[in-house]
Amino acid sequence: MSRTPLSIALTTALLGAALSMPARAQTPSEIELARKLDRLAAELAEAKAQLATLRAQRGTAGTAGTASAAAPVPGTATQPPPATADATSGRPADAERSARVERTEPATVLSSYGEINYTRPTKASENAEVDLRRFVLGFQHRMDPKTRLVAELEVEHAVSSADDPGEVALEQAFVERELGPRLAARAGLFLMPAGMLNESHEPTAYYGVHRNFVETAIIPSTWREVGVQLIGNLDNGLTVQGGISTGFDLGKWDATSAEGAESPLGAIHQEGAQARAHDLAVFGAINWRGVPGLLLGGSVFSGEASHSQPLVPGARVSLWDLHARWTPGRWDLSTVYARGSISDTAALNAPLVGNPTLIPKSFDGWYLQGAYRLWSRGDYVLSPFVRHERFNTARDYADLGAGLTPPAADTERVTTVGVNFLVGQGVVLKADVQRFGQVSANNRVNVGLGWSF
Repeated sequence: MSRTPLSIALTTALLGAALSMPARAQTPSEIELARKLDRLAAELAEAKAQLATLRAQRGTAGTAGTASAAAPVPGTATQPPPATADATSGRPADAERSARVERTEPATVLSSYGEINYTRPTKASENAEVDLRRFVLGFQHRMDPKTRLVAELEVEHAVSSADDPGEVALEQAFVERELGPRLAARAGLFLMPAGMLNESHEPTAYYGVHRNFVETAIIPSTWREVGVQLIGNLDNGLTVQGGISTGFDLGKWDATSAEGAESPLGAIHQEGAQARAHDLAVFGAINWRGVPGLLLGGSVFSGEASHSQPLVPGARVSLWDLHARWTPGRWDLSTVYARGSISDTAALNAPLVGNPTLIPKSFDGWYLQGAYRLWSRGDYVLSPFVRHERFNTARDYADLGAGLTPPAADTERVTTVGVNFLVGQGVVLKADVQRFGQVSANNRVNVGLGWSF
């Protein structure tokens, strides 16, 4: 990629302005903007290196430009032209234009994302299917400069009825209030700050046709709870979130179903639907973006999940994760490790012995992923990627006695190789091949179309 010194200076100015903006709570679209900012920073570093090489070549040639012809140094500020006064108001014309823009900004903004997937098992092609996996309509309404409502309505599998597999659900419905330039509060149904996918899960935001297993089987994305939280953004690139919310309900565990084996927490989440709230949970997350192109973070959640129900012994559900993402140049590298546990499962499982799916004591998983921006032209971007993940939804069971304690589940290993092709800013075409280490019958080829705006 080739950039002129002028374009480097402009890019530097834009990046500096973006990084110096007052921090506040990030919306899903702003999280995507932060990723674009990271990529911009990586491109800037690459352009700086090219400029340094060019200057070295000029120096060895013995040429010396005049001061008026010298290229501007990236990162140096230039004085803007003085603002002219508006003849009618007496205010600077730039300020008048800014005021007009602010007045004309719409109070209500519509958004949407969705995906259509084609999946073909390589060893059972008769089971190939096409699925409108999800379609989401959302809106944000700003009630005043500091208060806004955010809501999203999701339809899964195209049709929802008593005889169809589809589901209609609210994915988010919360009110956010800015308490200061670096502090905000949220109340309502919101996505939990866990991992890297849960709060930013649009098809344009991740690689592969399907969401990764670690952040669906271990972290049950898209995981949302009803509660209150505070969000603080510090000048050093640190974002801190914490609050109180509803939690999981172990009374929903169905030992006759395989749902708990697919995702232990996915089988007992409540999603704000008449959620039991005798016991509340606490959660927190911290993410650092102090270096352009680098994200380091983690989260923790813990809450009682029995809610004083008869025949449900007291137990606590805990979940934590560590995650990182680095985007040097054309590369996009990321990793997540997540681990969950449920306490006192021996008492919970005692009356369930004999059923196929008992409650695990612990479960965990991790993945490593690398993508490379191989080709781009205009607003087209082609990025091949590879991801390897290992996860176990029943790492361990509490001891129930000889012959009664289930054996730990095998750790599944999944390798995904594919490509994302961005078309403009909001459309992505995807294709990948997935290979499963334990259950090879699950090997499959996937093709998908996704959008987000």
